[in-house]
Amino acid sequence: QVRLVESGGGSVQAGGSLTLSCTVSGHTASRACSAWFRQSPGKEREWVATIDSRGEIPYYSSDVKGRFTISQDKEKVTVYLKMNALKPEDTAMYYCTRRARLGCPAMESFSTSDFDWWGQGTQVTVSS
Repeated sequence: QVRLVESGGGSVQAGGSLTLSCTVSGHTASRACSAWFRQSPGKEREWVATIDSRGEIPYYSSDVKGRFTISQDKEKVTVYLKMNALKPEDTAMYYCTRRARLGCPAMESFSTSDFDWWGQGTQVTVSS
């Protein structure tokens, strides 16, 4: 059974930084595609960033590119999201997710249907 657990959320002032972590267990594939999504109240879950364990260039949504950095450890156990220059509009529940199929498809953006396993989320609140 694949399980994802997020941590690291919290409250921060605008301009501040946070680093989210996602610990993955039960997934032993040689290559993994992981991502972060976020969801604000009343809005659909939106894609934030994606990373392929093969080490290819990560993908970012235009809203976070240049401010957020996704990374993972070599064992593919932990996926990180380093968030800098946070804005009030970054306030959301952040979810970690992983794809069952090997690797990430070559796309410029991703949807929830591209991924199979999800964590419970960690709340990020940015005040102005």
